Amino acid sequence: MKTSQDPVRDYLSAVEREASALPADRRQELLADLAEHIEVTRAERPDAVIGEILAELGDPRTIAATALAESGSTAAPAPDSAPAWGGADDSVRRGKVHPLVPLLMLALAQLFGMAFPDDGGPLVGGLVRITGAVLLCTSVHWTASRKVIGFLLTFGLPSVAMTIWNLTDGGPSGAGPALVANLAALVLASATAAWLWRVRRV
Repeated sequence: MKTSQDPVRDYLSAVEREASALPADRRQELLADLAEHIEVTRAERPDAVIGEILAELGDPRTIAATALAESGSTAAPAPDSAPAWGGADDSVRRGKVHPLVPLLMLALAQLFGMAFPDDGGPLVGGLVRITGAVLLCTSVHWTASRKVIGFLLTFGLPSVAMTIWNLTDGGPSGAGPALVANLAALVLASATAAWLWRVRRV
């Protein structure tokens, strides 16, 4: 296949071809979002090779299939077809979990422990946080580096802080300091979830 000297244009053209079953306005929105994401990433990482950035975005067929699935279209690429681009061939099934689901689970898990401190709330909150972290890490909506940052700020750091708080006598006693610590963890998780929502892939 003859290609131009612009890999970004080639990539977007491949996405446009694969997403031809989408309505025109939704297809143009998808392409605009991808182009914006590429521009932002290039601005944030000026030394990055454009091929690496495009590979992080994923295979155009996978992106198109995810967009088609979200729009309710039945069109999908052949399951055994080779990727149309050099990126990783992410599972379309994983893209069916809406990106808001893990973010809400990670952001609001702290509320269970705060609302029901003596009735299993911390346990339920911990399970919700673990599930949200797993969904975040297996999602196709973020790059690997953003998943790591999101995981550390919404799961890793709060978990370590709570463990240290519970296992040592160095923390202040009483309900007031515990409430402040819980609110701080809630604010950190919510702010990180908001950032992840803003930088998500289409």
